[in-house]
Amino acid sequence: MTDELIFRTAALTDVDRIVGLVQSAYRGDASRAGWTTEADLLDGQRTDAREVAPLVSGDPDVSRVMLACRSDAALACCHLENRGDHAYFGMFAVSPDAQSGGIGRALLAEAERVAAAWGRPEIRMTVITARGDLIAWYERRGYHRTGVISPFPYGDERFGVPRRDDLAFEELRKSL
Repeated sequence: MTDELIFRTAALTDVDRIVGLVQSAYRGDASRAGWTTEADLLDGQRTDAREVAPLVSGDPDVSRVMLACRSDAALACCHLENRGDHAYFGMFAVSPDAQSGGIGRALLAEAERVAAAWGRPEIRMTVITARGDLIAWYERRGYHRTGVISPFPYGDERFGVPRRDDLAFEELRKSL
């Protein structure tokens, strides 16, 4: 069935596709087609091939970039890292045209399944504190705010060019 959602581990040949997907979901005017845009918070890049390539080329039981695909189209991605006492979830992106259709929810559930299969009791992530709508989305999926705040890396354009001076990250956690 061609409309079935397939989950797979990304390969080096997917790096450019992943970078494009992440950029389209978060930055620039095109990202405004979806609800996950950070275009009002940050300009510049969200990630690049130099950052993504090592994430997909190592041991998939330590670091795995996962794709949610229909046919040959990658509609969503995330990065899952096995950190010993927990799994870390990041680089989560859903194509703006595919948002609000359950694809993100399904990929998050698949990432949680993988983390549990690794034997990790908990999954953690960080979210920009100004993203109340996104934090609420994660809370509806069982994540809780920890109050652990870390500063935004101002001056490091690998994370984007801030449009505000009040950005920070909060850690969210979920027991598996």
